[in-house]
Amino acid sequence: MKKFLLVLGMITCIFGMTACGATDQLVESFLPYGEEEAMEAAQGLFETIVQVIDQGQAKSFVQTYPELAAAVGSVEGSWSEIGTINSVQSKAVEMGVDEATVTVSVDGASHDAEAVVIYDSQGQLVSLTVNVIKSFGELMTNAALNTLLGMGTVFAVLILIAWIISLFKNINKLQGKMGKKEKAEAPAPAPAPVPAVPAVEEEAAEDDGELVAVIAAAVAAYESETGTAAGPGDFVVRSIRRRSGKWQRA
Repeated sequence: MKKFLLVLGMITCIFGMTACGATDQLVESFLPYGEEEAMEAAQGLFETIVQVIDQGQAKSFVQTYPELAAAVGSVEGSWSEIGTINSVQSKAVEMGVDEATVTVSVDGASHDAEAVVIYDSQGQLVSLTVNVIKSFGELMTNAALNTLLGMGTVFAVLILIAWIISLFKNINKLQGKMGKKEKAEAPAPAPAPVPAVPAVEEEAAEDDGELVAVIAAAVAAYESETGTAAGPGDFVVRSIRRRSGKWQRA
């Protein structure tokens, strides 16, 4: 039984290797170009774009070949970091079922780079991406700067929010000051008009004077009849009170 399983495993491995070889043959026969052709095309394309950019003709080149606009933009974006390009050399290629990926090595004065060029099954450019190779120190410096920038922005926003919240306590004070100012600026109320003295009271005062004179004359006459020698100036009428009754109706 163990021998049978061992033989079966060996047969399975042999068929697997055969299938892998058939797949490789299928890949090689599916694409209309070989590895050398793909590498030469990728290197030539990159050198052409570099020459166009160096001569300042990138804009007119993109207008003539709009399908290469993304590739030209990728090279232009990394131009400042790479610096003067000393040499360009294709170093690796991967042939897939329906596309080929070529890696082009770029030797620059400031930084080296790798350009990844992808072609489809018809030999048309799919994409061209430039990756600048930086040292570990540069990568760590950029990471630290990004971290500081992010944390600084967060703390700045938090401080701003805390400052705004601290200003809320002054709202009541400001409202109180505004209320006092409005009260101070409000016009003083107009004085109440003095009520006019009714004319009836004046007439009543005049009637009281006549009444006092009549009463004084009557008292003087009475005292003369009774034999007292009191004159009108010998007595004083201190108050007069009205009484209800027949005298009021007289």
